[in-house]
Amino acid sequence: MLAILIAAQMAAFNAAPPNAEDQRPAFAGQTRAAEVRAGVAFKVETVASGLDTPWGLAFLPGGQQLVTERPGRLRVVRKDGTLSPPVKGLLPLVHDSQGGLLDVVLDPAFAKNGLVYWSYSEPNADGTNHTAVGRGRLVAGPAPEIVGAKRIFRQAPSLKSIRHYGSRLVFAPDGKLFITLGERSTLEGRAQARALDGLLGKVVRLNSDGSVPADNPYAGKAGVRPEIWSRGHRNIQAAAIHPETGALWEAEHGARGGDEVNIARKGRDYGWPSISYGEEYSGEPIGPGKTAAPGMEQPVYYWDPIVAPSGMAFYTASLFPAWK
Repeated sequence: MLAILIAAQMAAFNAAPPNAEDQRPAFAGQTRAAEVRAGVAFKVETVASGLDTPWGLAFLPGGQQLVTERPGRLRVVRKDGTLSPPVKGLLPLVHDSQGGLLDVVLDPAFAKNGLVYWSYSEPNADGTNHTAVGRGRLVAGPAPEIVGAKRIFRQAPSLKSIRHYGSRLVFAPDGKLFITLGERSTLEGRAQARALDGLLGKVVRLNSDGSVPADNPYAGKAGVRPEIWSRGHRNIQAAAIHPETGALWEAEHGARGGDEVNIARKGRDYGWPSISYGEEYSGEPIGPGKTAAPGMEQPVYYWDPIVAPSGMAFYTASLFPAWK
């Protein structure tokens, strides 16, 4: 079921004890903030039903929506709540556990060019896979389709994993495309999250055609992937542009504790797995068991226990002033 929920933002208050009881925040308010109630009345309205694991959502001009279903279908949700047939023309993908068809976003100039971007898990013949991003022109109608589909990005290296694809797509005000990438939930991938010669556990920044912007932090440097914007991430599945500063805010999944909100700044290292709040699912410390280290960024906020954040948005409208 796809629903739009209008609700007050509450700093995630959780009375349960943290998993890592000996850890302390780096500054006041970094975790376990008090619940905030704005006192705004709201209602829940079902927009459409019958979707199988909806993952990404993009609003089309005229009041329709594009919705991805993780098994591999892209749908148009019409204004009356009915679903289109699966949109034809997508690129091949693999659906297994956390992989499949993931995010979808419109080109900033969609009204003129009709371009749509989507992220997905792309398979290789040797059984490995990776996050990829496709682009094509949406042709609307009773049987919608993507015309001229082309892959513009692929994560490297490819691994044999069915988890941690990341995959949030966000256009910045300057037209650059941010792509969030997980470290694939393997020891091999985890070890590369902070490394600069691969794209695991990274935020990357591209031009809309998939080329690398000249002002990326590592562009032109030998032995470094020029697509990288920031590094040391675990699995980012929520991201949004701050409406006033233009900065990319993101939320990423931790293990048992350690879900984070970060501002993904140019060239910064966010530390995973060298530093992290929370603990392994086994109860053991994560890596060296440190929560801070020189040269590594602290999260703006973290949760322990976790809340598994999967989406975020900044509210800027005037209907509910208390939520701005």
